[in-house]
Amino acid sequence: MKRWPRELFEAAVVRWFEEGRLSQGQSAEMLSLSRGQFLDALSRHRVSAVQMTIEELEEEFRRG
Repeated sequence: MKRWPRELFEAAVVRWFEEGRLSQGQSAEMLSLSRGQFLDALSRHRVSAVQMTIEELEEEFRRG
């Protein structure tokens, strides 16, 4: 059962990322992962790596 605390912490960090409370970099650092490894974690949790609204995404495209 030693894995539960780590799995719970990872789930919490992924949730905080999903809520916009943490960036990818902050989340990866908290979990001692590379950004690529964090993206893998997001995939395992079925969470999108892109946390933008349609409006934010459209604004990014307009800015170039």
